[in-house]
Amino acid sequence: MASIVESAWTYLITHFNDFQLACLGSFFLHESVFFLSGLPFIFFERAGWLSKYKIQIKNNTPAAQEKCITKLLLYHFCVNLPVMILSYPVFKFMGMRSSLPLPSWKVISTQIFFYFILEDFVFYWGHRILHTKWLYKHVHSVHHEYATPFGLTSEYAHPAEILFLGFATIVGPAITGPHLITLWLWMVLRVLETVEAHCGYHFPWSLSNFLPLYGGADFHDYHHRLLYTKSGNYSSTFVYMDCIRDGAEFQVTGAFLLVLLIDASEVQ
Repeated sequence: MASIVESAWTYLITHFNDFQLACLGSFFLHESVFFLSGLPFIFFERAGWLSKYKIQIKNNTPAAQEKCITKLLLYHFCVNLPVMILSYPVFKFMGMRSSLPLPSWKVISTQIFFYFILEDFVFYWGHRILHTKWLYKHVHSVHHEYATPFGLTSEYAHPAEILFLGFATIVGPAITGPHLITLWLWMVLRVLETVEAHCGYHFPWSLSNFLPLYGGADFHDYHHRLLYTKSGNYSSTFVYMDCIRDGAEFQVTGAFLLVLLIDASEVQ
């Protein structure tokens, strides 16, 4: 398996330069994973398939679904793609590379684990800020137009929110300067996670049935159903930040994140 991945990677770095892979390649990979994982939930909702697993009885209209797709394409090409291009020098400066040899699975898994923990921590506080009255009304309410979320609504948001909360996703890789293959794998997993959290279905095979701290669709669907000042469930992936309330626990979490940051940097 390792030789197959290495051969495929050798082909990529032989035919494309770093900029093309890091910017255009990342954008193409993101769009492919996002729409291929999110579109099926539109068809499930329209056809009534798997309805016994649907969390809410209410369905979105075809017009609302089409509006979501149209705006997503606009935001992706006019916001996401330029951000990928502009952030390329930062990632290169921090040590991102695409050359061989590929990092070991230990390095990849350690860094991605760190990214998930840090992203969830940063996202939680950013999300809470967006639920303050003024920011909710003028920015975050766009994302909450869909009280019954479906997979693609995961990235349906005001451009300012895309930039603001997008920081939570890129801060980990920006700090550690990973290999591009690690960055790609992190992006794929993060997209799949957020699409699943917004899919509107709770399946027997959902990760939240097996991982105690994983939020999943039930956790985030509840957030979309309630008013902005009372919703709770602000985390992106896990639930621990929503359970933490006092300052001592916050300090323990910060120390834990610092240890993870040191470990992730040392395994490069």
